[in-house]
Amino acid sequence: MQTLASLDYAVIVAYLVGTLALGLYIGSKIKTGADYFLAGRRLPWWAIGMSLVATDIGAVDIVGTGGAAFSHGLAVGNFEWIGCVPAMIIGAFIFIPFFWRSGVYTIPEYMERRFNVAVRSALAICWLLFMACNLGIMLLASAEMMHPLLEIDKNYCIYLTALLVGVYTISGGLAAVVYTDMIQCVIMIGGCLLVLVLGIIDIGGVEQFHAEIKKQEQVQRAKQAEVAAEEQTLDAAQDELHTSLILPADADTPFPWTGIFFGLALILSPAYWIGNQAIVQRSLGAKTEFDAKAAYVWGALLKNLIPVVVAVPGLIAFVKFPELTDGDQAFPELISHLLPIGLKGLFLAAFLAALMSSIDSYLNSASTIVTNDFYKRFFRRDASDESLLKIGRIVTFILVLWAIGFSFFLMTRSEGIYTIFQTLMAFFQGPAFAILLTGLLWKRATGIAAFVGFVVGVCFSITLFTLNHEVVYTSLGIDPLFQISEPFLYFSIWAFVVAFSLIVIISFLTKPEPVEKIEGLVFGTKSQKRQA
Repeated sequence: MQTLASLDYAVIVAYLVGTLALGLYIGSKIKTGADYFLAGRRLPWWAIGMSLVATDIGAVDIVGTGGAAFSHGLAVGNFEWIGCVPAMIIGAFIFIPFFWRSGVYTIPEYMERRFNVAVRSALAICWLLFMACNLGIMLLASAEMMHPLLEIDKNYCIYLTALLVGVYTISGGLAAVVYTDMIQCVIMIGGCLLVLVLGIIDIGGVEQFHAEIKKQEQVQRAKQAEVAAEEQTLDAAQDELHTSLILPADADTPFPWTGIFFGLALILSPAYWIGNQAIVQRSLGAKTEFDAKAAYVWGALLKNLIPVVVAVPGLIAFVKFPELTDGDQAFPELISHLLPIGLKGLFLAAFLAALMSSIDSYLNSASTIVTNDFYKRFFRRDASDESLLKIGRIVTFILVLWAIGFSFFLMTRSEGIYTIFQTLMAFFQGPAFAILLTGLLWKRATGIAAFVGFVVGVCFSITLFTLNHEVVYTSLGIDPLFQISEPFLYFSIWAFVVAFSLIVIISFLTKPEPVEKIEGLVFGTKSQKRQA
């Protein structure tokens, strides 16, 4: 395995110094809580759109999506094409304008205005737990990539990344996040595109690349048949699973068409792009309603590139390194063996950009939830903007320490990084989408119904996850609930159905919300003016 040369390190250092300088410069201009959490509500659409993309294709996606493509094929690309673009367009014209006009800091805050404080608190707790855990996942992803390239201990990789991102995020807040993300977006896409082009050239072109994939699939299926001590027919459909976007419902992967369509396109995707605090917070800081809408449309256009530059390199690794047993090592191995001196440093800078853009976003958004949905709401309702700025920075520092500790815990787990990330979302994204959908589109939905539906839906998804573990269903003497591996998409489907059904039923059994309370917060009601 090649090591980095002086030129590689020079490229990396130049990138890191430039990013830190920009973040600290922006931080020197932060004076109030509104500046820190919403960038003073002065963000332009083009910067927000690039920040959205940079946040969403972080280190988890580069390592995890490449690893998932290595193990299961190009169907993972649907998490971008189906799982992002349609929801972003719908969100731009239907949901985001409502959030922006309400003038809220967080999505849970909007839920209190629409329903009640119980719904706000329940949703805020779930998002906080998810983002806190996701910070650890991102730091672990950084270690997975940096360890084979820099040949230093994973623990040191985690410490280094946490220090770099923590410094400018604590200093500059959302403005530092968005404007550094803008630069990181360009570096990420360019670096991954470089790996893609060089990888295909190394294999011998696009046609040879496709032929090598089919050949490698046949080899692997022959080995499986030999291990099973039985003959196995290798038809064309089986041989092209790695290049198929649509997989059969009974495919032995986490990405069958049923899960992709019902679980991803209809539930997880809109829940993520419409209700994820780390995503929506950028549009809440837009300077106009037009900027809030245009940012999502611009981001959707850029997202069409992502499956090509992130998932396809996983297929290249499938051809070049079929002996790998851990999909999360596919991208690191590819970079280590493929890129020459100088370009390795460029790609590692691109990876660090992806990592930092995601971590800084989740740090800032988690801090926003703690400060506004818990501290200000329950402890200091009269807190000044200056005191909220101080609390926000303290919370961000604590979250950095937590992320380091959780990443060390994840090192003891055997699941892939991408699977851990998606499973965490599946626990509550279905129920979260149910309360968002009914709250925004149905005037009859009530606060009691939303709270019960959300809590029961989350408990239901966790129950499905528990019952699908071999140790549990074996001890209970029952069959597994799902036949595919890692069925997190199905958890979302059924949790959404349960939550949505309960909200509808209980809403009809409880007193409607007052008309004056929901004005401007639900479609079909009088729009309210933008609040400061």
